[in-house]
Amino acid sequence: MRRVFGVLRVLAAALIITAIVGQFVKSLSMVEDPGSFVVNFFSFFTILSNALAAVVLLAAAWFAFRSETDSPGFTVVRVCATAYMTTTLVVYNTLLRDISLDQATTVPWSNEILHVWAPLYLLADWVLAPGRRPVPWRRLWTVALFPLAWAAYTMLRGAIVGWYPYPFLDPAVKPGVGYDGVLVYVVAIAAFILLVGAGVIAISRMAWPYRGGAAEASPVVAPEAASDADRVDAR
Repeated sequence: MRRVFGVLRVLAAALIITAIVGQFVKSLSMVEDPGSFVVNFFSFFTILSNALAAVVLLAAAWFAFRSETDSPGFTVVRVCATAYMTTTLVVYNTLLRDISLDQATTVPWSNEILHVWAPLYLLADWVLAPGRRPVPWRRLWTVALFPLAWAAYTMLRGAIVGWYPYPFLDPAVKPGVGYDGVLVYVVAIAAFILLVGAGVIAISRMAWPYRGGAAEASPVVAPEAASDADRVDAR
């Protein structure tokens, strides 16, 4: 079963890469300033989270064919990728689906893959694929590192060049609201990402549908397998 998911991960990663390239090529052919467009394109949280997801899926496929469980460190990386993609799914479908973003011409099939189907696969893979390890709660803070760095980069660059990837991050979109309104969105989304990350970690600590790697690595020793010394101590 683990190898089946390995194959599915490669296919999902290939689909994500195709969707990113498809949108990139279409948009690049319609802009006058390719340099600014390239930086803008790779400033979208959707693009960055999907690119990370593709890399993580390929690495997860490699682990699936080489061992029965993922390494503890890589499992934390999977937590982050799954949380970011789930956030992309929710934010897009609640705040951005009906808004035209600055990507020249949006490619419909690419848009759906990056915002809907790829996130759904990451979540399903996390829940259903065997080999994940239980993640300690103390690792939850790692989920916030990339979003906070991205938000800081976005706001700093936006103040310099006057461009923001999403309307709710632009202080000028709603006059009178400004940075205070943007801060509310940033805090709300950050809190949501941590909430999603907590949910992803909670799933890793459940025995359903597969026991975590740590549990699998601790088999019960049969009484007859005990050493002579153990028998002496038992008496």
